[in-house]
Amino acid sequence: MLLVLCAACSSATSAADSLPGARPSSPAKVQIVTPTDGAVIHGSVVDVKVRLENATIVAATTTNITPDQGHLHLYLDDQIESMNFSTSAKLTAVQPGLHVLRVEFVASDHLPFDPRVIAQVAFEVKQ
Repeated sequence: MLLVLCAACSSATSAADSLPGARPSSPAKVQIVTPTDGAVIHGSVVDVKVRLENATIVAATTTNITPDQGHLHLYLDDQIESMNFSTSAKLTAVQPGLHVLRVEFVASDHLPFDPRVIAQVAFEVKQ
């Protein structure tokens, strides 16, 4: 399950604010295809589909980063849910209510580009 991979990813992401030196920029553009902004989802499973342009998702973790290679971090309500090596994911056990989904394309070292490559949508889950 993707959540197992998040522990290492989560601590690396929070470390980005304390790292000295500049981060590279990326030509990548990320868009959340589903769910759409304002969508109402019935049930506790949210299918996530993302469009990534001008970059490639790679599974390798390395400190030798390039601006057009990395992976996706998915956040639900500001909590990391998964580190994703594809453009689709399934969030399970999502509670009823209003939620914000954020997707960030990050470098192969799990840290953000500068400026950050982020998309987000708000949606509602109803049972």
